[in-house]
Amino acid sequence: MHNGILALSFWGHVVALLLLTHVTIVAVTVYLHRHQAHRSLDLHPALAHFFRFWLWLTTGMRTRDWVAIHRKHHAYCETEDDPHSPQVLGLRTVFWRGAELYQSAAADDQTMRKFSRGTPDDWLERNVYSRFGGAGLGLMLVIDLLLFGVAGVAIWALQMIWIPFWAAGVINGLGHYFGYRNFECEDAATNIVPLGLLVGGEELHNNHHAFPSSARFSQKRWEFDLGWLYIRLFSALGLARVRKLAPRPRNLAGEPPALDAEAAKTLFANRMHLLADYSRRVLRPVMRAERPRLPRARRGLARLVLRERSLLDEPAMHRLTQVLRRSPRLQTAYHYQERLKSIWESSGQSYESFACRLREWCVQAESSGIESLQRFARRLRAYGSAAPAVQ
Repeated sequence: MHNGILALSFWGHVVALLLLTHVTIVAVTVYLHRHQAHRSLDLHPALAHFFRFWLWLTTGMRTRDWVAIHRKHHAYCETEDDPHSPQVLGLRTVFWRGAELYQSAAADDQTMRKFSRGTPDDWLERNVYSRFGGAGLGLMLVIDLLLFGVAGVAIWALQMIWIPFWAAGVINGLGHYFGYRNFECEDAATNIVPLGLLVGGEELHNNHHAFPSSARFSQKRWEFDLGWLYIRLFSALGLARVRKLAPRPRNLAGEPPALDAEAAKTLFANRMHLLADYSRRVLRPVMRAERPRLPRARRGLARLVLRERSLLDEPAMHRLTQVLRRSPRLQTAYHYQERLKSIWESSGQSYESFACRLREWCVQAESSGIESLQRFARRLRAYGSAAPAVQ
């Protein structure tokens, strides 16, 4: 029994560890995150319960705790009420003490009551998974010892730190600090790497924060979301049904129709894509054309202009103001972007009112004298006539 029932070689143990932790990653991203927290897909009860049982064995986490903390993170992202924002608490704190932050948030009864709605509350959850959370970890240790012998202790230890390190540390920490951004959402979420392999697609964190209810995290053709691949597999087997996907905007050929309420509804669904398109098609060309008027020290200038305004600190805002004063055309283009954002962010308005404000914006943009802005206003009408890719 020194080598366990399987009597694997060193590399066999490595492969076994990777397979076991991979199942845990799939359980977190498909079951906890996309199915439970955001309701972007339905899972067959048998598959959902397998994931719940596996997480009890390998993490000791309760579904309601994880879901409530994650929903609170989205509700208060990058504020003092965010359970794990590196922008507020510091990267070192979130990266190394992510598990402690999770436990602290899970102990808040008000958070649990407010954000855990819809999570499992059956007999097994109340009397086994929630009541005896540590028993699952102990059972996993016994299983590892039986299968792998002495090496099972090391495998079990790595299983225990896998999610605290990758999810609590890397995704919650680095995923709000370093990386690239496809969308300038109001939080600091980033995509850490373009291939979402390490944590099942969770690395595509900026994409997720731009479209939280989407079952698919990848947005660019060269981005790969492994979690989405599993969802497609489960769907083919009749074990999953996708409920929500992020819109995929498209332009129609020919003369675009006038913006109406239905077109405004489509535009609202596509707003993150449109703002990213505005940066690419308007702000960047204007910056290139205005280069002689801009400060000589241009390092970080594009990031300054393209960055979500609410994420800029006071020195950055001062520098941005100085840059815009040097270039009236860039200032105009930037002003139109902020006006467009204010239209998206207006609450309580009907789609008819929304369409009216968009038509007014387009008319004024087309008379701005800035060619790239004029072209974008015409494209905006074409965007509006395309159906949103939301299921």
